[in-house]
Amino acid sequence: MQGTYTAFAGQRRLASGTAGDVALAVKRATEPLGQPIIIFDDGTGRSIDFDLRGDDREVLARLATLMPQAETTDAPAEPRGRGRPKLGVVAREVTLLPRHWEWLNAQAGGASVALRKLVDEARRASGDKDRERQARDAAYHFMSTMAGNLPQFEEASRALFAGDRRRFTALIADWPADIRDHIVKLAYSDRA
Repeated sequence: MQGTYTAFAGQRRLASGTAGDVALAVKRATEPLGQPIIIFDDGTGRSIDFDLRGDDREVLARLATLMPQAETTDAPAEPRGRGRPKLGVVAREVTLLPRHWEWLNAQAGGASVALRKLVDEARRASGDKDRERQARDAAYHFMSTMAGNLPQFEEASRALFAGDRRRFTALIADWPADIRDHIVKLAYSDRA
């Protein structure tokens, strides 16, 4: 879901895809629809605004500078600071107690290597849970915006957070099809 966006005109899905694809679809559809259009970041489920002024090339150029994950790669590079920029390493500050620093410095390769190993191990161990939580949160953010006034919203929210997929899908079964299908896609697309 990272790097994909979906636009809704009222309760109808208008477009889904990359930032550029969705922005241009919204730009072309704005006048004839006469309905409010909301664009959502599928990774977070939150609404996002695109600046649609100018021609298609100008719209895409602005997206490229604002969204590094957008499909164009002409975005200006950020100024490089300390660290190993060729490797993508950026220096950050970590606050630990002295005993933590002593342990880290005693590890093979030093503190940086030990911290990277610990982070990688934690990411592997909790990766599935993290993805489930992010998907659930994205579905809830979208659901709150688009379905907050629909019947059984509160119960559906409870079922979503309880991880009760069967109950959740039953509660939202009568919601508008595009909204219902997008919520299910956000919440469960990475899971079987």
